[in-house]
Amino acid sequence: MAVWAIGDLQGCYGPTQRLLEKIRFDPARDRLWFCGDLVNRGGESLETLRLVHSLRESAVTVLGNHDLSLLAIAQRSEPEQRKVNPDLRGVLFAPDRDVLLDWLRVQPLLHADRALGWMMVHAGLAPKWTTALAEQHAREVERKLRGNGAKKLLKNMYGDRPAWSPGLAGHDRDRAIINVFTRMRYCSPRGRIAFEEKGAPGTQQAGLYPWYEVPGRAERDLKIACGHWSTLGLFIGHGVHALDTGAVWGGKLTALQIDSDELRIVQVPGRDVPPPKGELPKG
Repeated sequence: MAVWAIGDLQGCYGPTQRLLEKIRFDPARDRLWFCGDLVNRGGESLETLRLVHSLRESAVTVLGNHDLSLLAIAQRSEPEQRKVNPDLRGVLFAPDRDVLLDWLRVQPLLHADRALGWMMVHAGLAPKWTTALAEQHAREVERKLRGNGAKKLLKNMYGDRPAWSPGLAGHDRDRAIINVFTRMRYCSPRGRIAFEEKGAPGTQQAGLYPWYEVPGRAERDLKIACGHWSTLGLFIGHGVHALDTGAVWGGKLTALQIDSDELRIVQVPGRDVPPPKGELPKG
């Protein structure tokens, strides 16, 4: 048996297939952890979503910002849905869209396996969040996503404010929690996310830190697998294992075996066609 954590797929079906072949994935024996952002930009979002859905008995996935956006768009009117890019339209108007989206909506923001000693989120954690606090806040939002409050939550989740604070309530609280789990890269020591900063470490403004290096951050008792930050690339440090290596941008798709003492990294080339020259990955 092997357990593999895999970085952002973003609709890159071909590379996903090649990676599963390279790690010799056997659904009867192995397990997959997908770090979120299954869809968007890669051109094969429907095929990718169908593949991960078909593997659901052998895999776990956490929700990324692009996955949540797809769910939010699916709540809008048909004319509004037809305005989105062809990649997402392929999902929204597929005959099995309800099966796929109903499944996606019940995926977690955080997955933890204490026996294994690992947890997975899409982007990051607030500086003061312990593992237990992060799980508590993830469950708050997940309950609404899985219940009657899903439509209101998805409609009101967009926006950069407010910054996370324990005293928040209502839509502000939900939005702040979602932003931490799915959009975090850099933040201030007090935890205010710098959404405009998307480059590699060293390019950020003074006073900002990668979320995993913030001074005074909480100690966490589990190792962390995450994605979202393609300009960071493959990064292992501070108990964090960042796996978004820019497959959709012409980089690589990465798998990391997390159930062995010696971490094993396997990569395949990402999307064949890179983005326009000079375009910065947006995560």
